[in-house]
Amino acid sequence: MKTKLLLPNKFKTPGWIMLIPTTLFGLYIIFSGFEFDFLDAKVFTLYSNEILGESVTMGFVKTNLTLTVTGILFIISAFFVAFSREKTEDEFIARIRLESLLWATYINYGILLFCFLFFYDFGFFYVMIFNMFTILVIFIIRFQYLLHRAKKSLSHEK
Repeated sequence: MKTKLLLPNKFKTPGWIMLIPTTLFGLYIIFSGFEFDFLDAKVFTLYSNEILGESVTMGFVKTNLTLTVTGILFIISAFFVAFSREKTEDEFIARIRLESLLWATYINYGILLFCFLFFYDFGFFYVMIFNMFTILVIFIIRFQYLLHRAKKSLSHEK
C-alpha cells in the first residue's frame, strides 16, 4: 500500500537515535532547571510576557534557548519515529497506525480534560507544556506496542 503522507522508512532509525537522548535530556532540564550558557541569545518574538516584567510584541527579547532547541529536536525526532513508513506498509499496518492515532487522541484529550478540572495557575501551565508532546508520545507507544504484538502473534502462527 502506497501512503503518500508518510516519510520514507530511512527516517525511523535516526528518529529513534535522536528521540531517546532528547527525551531524557528534556526531562532532566525541565526538572533541574539546567540551561547551557552558550544558548543565551537575543531573539525575535511575536509576543513575550515575562513574569513580573514587561510584555513585548513584535520585538526582541533576551532568553536562553536550551528548552527551545530541546523541544524542537524532540518534535522532529518523534515525528520521524511516528510517521516513517514501516518496511512493509500494508493495509494492516495502516489500520494499526490509524487506530493508534485515534487512541492517542482520546487518551490525550481525556488527560487534558482531567487537568482542566484539577490543575490551576502555573500547574496548569506546566500541564499545557507537557500536553504539546503527549499525543505524539502516546501514539508512538501504542503503535509500537501493537506492532510488537502483531509480529509476536505472527511468529507464533509459523
